[in-house]
Amino acid sequence: MSIGMMIICVVGGLAGALSTAYLLVSFPVIIVWKIYRHFKFGYTMFE
Repeated sequence: MSIGMMIICVVGGLAGALSTAYLLVSFPVIIVWKIYRHFKFGYTMFE
């Protein structure tokens, strides 16, 4: 495998890993934030 192909594989793998990590962290944080606002300020869960 050439060095260019190895670089492309590493960059693609990192992009996939970072986007997966972002989604893994952001969804629970958003849900907790919405629940907090619901009880603290009386917002609905869909605002």
